[in-house]
Amino acid sequence: MQLLSLLADRFEEALRGWVEHPEEHARRVAVARDPRHGDYQANIAMPLAKPLGQPPRQIAEQIVQRLQVDDICMPPEIAGPGFINLKVRDAFLAESIQRMAQDDRLLVGNQTPRRYVIDYSAPNVAKPMHVGHIRSTVIGDSLCRVLRFLGHEVVSDNHLGDWGTQFGMIIYGYKHFVDPAAFEQNPVAELSRIYRMVQSIIAFQSAQKKLPAAERRLERAARAAQEAETAAQDDPQVRKASKQAAKELRAAREEVQALQDKVQAVLSDPELARLAEAHPDLEKRVQLETVKLHQGDEENLGLWRQFMPISIREIESVYRRLGVHFDHTLGESFYHPMLPQIVQKLVDSGIAVESDGAICVFLEGFDAPMIIRKRDGAFLYATTDLATVEYRMQHFHPDAILYVVDHRQSEHFQKLFAAVRKMGYADVELQHVAFGTVLGPDGRPFKTRSGSVVGLEYLLDEAVERAYQVVCDAERLERAGLELSESQRREIAEVVGIGAIKYADLSHNRTSDYEFNIDQMVQLEGNTSTYIQYMYARTCSILRKSGETIDADWIAQTTVVLPTEVERTMALQLLQLEDALLQTAQDYMPSVLASYLYALAKQYAVFFDQCPVLTAEDAELRASRLLLCHVVGRVLRQGLDLLGINVVERM
Repeated sequence: MQLLSLLADRFEEALRGWVEHPEEHARRVAVARDPRHGDYQANIAMPLAKPLGQPPRQIAEQIVQRLQVDDICMPPEIAGPGFINLKVRDAFLAESIQRMAQDDRLLVGNQTPRRYVIDYSAPNVAKPMHVGHIRSTVIGDSLCRVLRFLGHEVVSDNHLGDWGTQFGMIIYGYKHFVDPAAFEQNPVAELSRIYRMVQSIIAFQSAQKKLPAAERRLERAARAAQEAETAAQDDPQVRKASKQAAKELRAAREEVQALQDKVQAVLSDPELARLAEAHPDLEKRVQLETVKLHQGDEENLGLWRQFMPISIREIESVYRRLGVHFDHTLGESFYHPMLPQIVQKLVDSGIAVESDGAICVFLEGFDAPMIIRKRDGAFLYATTDLATVEYRMQHFHPDAILYVVDHRQSEHFQKLFAAVRKMGYADVELQHVAFGTVLGPDGRPFKTRSGSVVGLEYLLDEAVERAYQVVCDAERLERAGLELSESQRREIAEVVGIGAIKYADLSHNRTSDYEFNIDQMVQLEGNTSTYIQYMYARTCSILRKSGETIDADWIAQTTVVLPTEVERTMALQLLQLEDALLQTAQDYMPSVLASYLYALAKQYAVFFDQCPVLTAEDAELRASRLLLCHVVGRVLRQGLDLLGINVVERM
């Protein structure tokens, strides 16, 4: 049920024929922030004061006279300078909850269907998935689930990084640095090790070249800052210049420190230092291996074919554990044969032109062009992305393509979308569903103490273990009167631990950074999936103890009554499920759904404490409260499922 939309429609009808663009003004209906002002509040009159030339309160009175909501609400009230407050009738709430309990979809209607392609997760192959992949994976999966539930057609596509420079690094590393025994025992771990080794050496060699110039910039910045500080003491008017000089000095110091750290990381390891000396210009050597792979060199292709199945199995094992599935897994290698044609098509159409030997697309509003073929003939990520859009448009015919990718790629997608429009794809919605960074306790991107990126499999294991300690503690289970076998405890810990990691990510506004803290994620109190799962388990416990069979006949014979404000508030929240889902889909923000579920779980906790169910004062009230527990449980379970999170019936 779209209560918010239903009320907005009634306001639109009241405004039609009286004001211009009534649909825009009708959108000013919102859930009341303060329950004392009713359930919903409309701030429509004040923005209309100027165009209508009347006082806002007088306009509000006319709106109320024209408004037809008697079947839904009590008579509207006008407050302050012209706010219109609405309180939903208890009878309407009770009747709607009854229908909600009888409806397989919890009164959530199907929207006019659109076809979405959602590009998410997209890890680089031949390296273990790490904490950086969690956001794209769980946000994308949740959006797929919500949009499908709302009646849309969704094509999920995992655009694997299986053909880029990282494979040149891995191939070179395998040829020169592999430990055969380690590769035999754990190939993915060994490939990851040699990748990090090659990466470190390249960073070391690059830093060595850049360090002298950076140190000279630091010296100049230090002199400029000293001069500016001296000048500021004599002339307060130049303090702004002094602050800017100090800022530039800090930046220069940070640059030098970062380069020194990369150099020291290799020099402090004698074996790594020896290899760095033995393999000069490693970045160029890696590029040559990448070019050989792309040109069809049999040895490199053979290694690529050997590494791919091993890596895919490792990645798929993580997806199985996360409960994430894809309709398609079309990596960069799939599109590689299409790249010459896409470049030629853009050249022939005049969209791309040659510039300094490279083929570029010049885009209005951008200083630098989008390069789609380098001077040496190599293609770039942009080329692959253009070929990918072309393929998706021709084969999937989407109304919208969503890219769930790190916010740091924003400029790339701005250019990509501009180029796609020039290619003639004007009607498709293109969205970069950007997200922030997972941070450690120090406020920096989450890494291990050694500085390496944290593996996702390790984090899942750690979350499950912490969940076991918190939720399956023997003393806690004994106090709760639960007798669970070890296998049942481990199953609960797996569900709770995996859910905790997902919810901690999804409950934050996706555009914001957040701190990864497993101890907080698995707590039974606060805004965690564990808390919501626990409230779901409480609904199951009450229904079990009631001895009732909650089937269609029982529901049809039960009358919903809402004698307390606690029950009434919970009923109102239940009916706001569809509004939360529509807002989630509209803004591509799973955090909206997460916030709704947490608010409902909190209200159920109040209901649980203040409204006796099994010992209610009469049979009618007992049945009504059992029905409320049943509907709350269904909504919590369905909502968590749309976030990709499972539930258990005993916790």
